[in-house]
Amino acid sequence: MLDALEIATTVIVGLMVGVEFSVAFVINPILDALPDDSSQRGRSHGGRMLGAVMPFWYIGSLALVAVWAIAGWHRAGAGLVVTAGVLLTLSVVMSLLLLVPINNRGKTWTAENRPDDWKEQMNRWDRFHYVRVAVIIAAFAVLVTALA
Repeated sequence: MLDALEIATTVIVGLMVGVEFSVAFVINPILDALPDDSSQRGRSHGGRMLGAVMPFWYIGSLALVAVWAIAGWHRAGAGLVVTAGVLLTLSVVMSLLLLVPINNRGKTWTAENRPDDWKEQMNRWDRFHYVRVAVIIAAFAVLVTALA
């Protein structure tokens, strides 16, 4: 049963990493290459769509890692699972303090009401997101290592 939990957790965290990596290095660069109106509208829509799903994915991933750490405390690699949990906790804290406030503003913007500095705000979100992606990639790598 613990083996199934370990595999499921690793897959779920890995998929989350893939989505966030794709946002950072594929989707947002595509949107940024569009004319201003389209870029901002695409980012607003993405903020609404992913903003509704990702909190559950992040918290769910963290909960699964916590269950794995507790259930597998007696196994080799438990310290690695705890380390992954700490990294995922950091990603949640970063999200709540740095990314969510910008996303909450950005998802309400339209061509008529967006602020003059909307591009700077999106660039700030992108910089924070790159760091968060690095943190969750590290968490995923640690989880994979714990499987060995």
